[in-house]
Amino acid sequence: MTPTTASAKATRTKGTTTSASKNQNPLHTPIIAWYEANQRDLPWREPGCPAWHILISEIMLQQTPVVRVLPIWREWVERWPTPADLAQASPADIIRAWGRLGYPRRALRLHAAAQAIVEKHNGEVPSDHAELLALPGIGSYTAAAVASFAFGQRHAVLDTNVRRVFARTVTGIEYPPTAVTAAETKLATELLPEQRAHVWAVAVMELGALVCTARSPKCAECPVSQQCAWRLAGSPPHTGPARKGQAWAGTDRQIRGALMAALRSSKEPLSHPQLVIEVPDSALRDPNQRSRCLSGLIEDGLVEPLPGDHYQLPA
Repeated sequence: MTPTTASAKATRTKGTTTSASKNQNPLHTPIIAWYEANQRDLPWREPGCPAWHILISEIMLQQTPVVRVLPIWREWVERWPTPADLAQASPADIIRAWGRLGYPRRALRLHAAAQAIVEKHNGEVPSDHAELLALPGIGSYTAAAVASFAFGQRHAVLDTNVRRVFARTVTGIEYPPTAVTAAETKLATELLPEQRAHVWAVAVMELGALVCTARSPKCAECPVSQQCAWRLAGSPPHTGPARKGQAWAGTDRQIRGALMAALRSSKEPLSHPQLVIEVPDSALRDPNQRSRCLSGLIEDGLVEPLPGDHYQLPA
């Protein structure tokens, strides 16, 4: 099933006004108007974009910038335009096609979701929120996002950007809690407009991505700066646990990435000595790090061990 033309056009049309609603909030009109004038031209927001392609984008965009996702997304939707196409692909091909997007388990989750869609939903992405949530690897955020953006439904879509916008504009704090709380979910649900809730969801997300950013918010460009509780309180600094930037050099993430890169680039299984060359001792933080990371990749189903201490991507 693909999104209706009317729903898709509602997301893309610029210069329209928000429908009157009994659930109107002062934030709704300025944020939606800002979005309709400033939204990025992204292919998964185009009218008629299939729900399957939107689902792929949502999985790829988790913890990954748009600029890195765009070329890989285009390759995927051209190569595997339907769930049935991806369901028939081998895990090795899928992992290779995932490239260096990071967190490659997401590729295997997409594969499992595609197989479930074929087996249980006749190859069509379900529109029902509960059925989306029941798909392998689909969490509460992704189910709400696909139901909203692909099918124009009314759901609270809480990603990092949305949570930050709500934390500042409504709660009056610089950053939201580390994990989503019941209070945040309740607030997001209460803020949903009765009409065009799917447009509101993507508009708040875009505001957080482009204006209400984590490190350098552009308050002078914000359409609701005069209503922002955090700004009106004098932009008080964060008082919760210290927000640490993600390290990279020498971390398990880097070592796992190097091991995966070596296996992706090889047409033949690699021996343990060959993997040692790819990830030398000088790159490690401790002597057991390489083995620990390799074991973790095997447990995650991303690497298949073979006799003779050889390894390959899963067949």
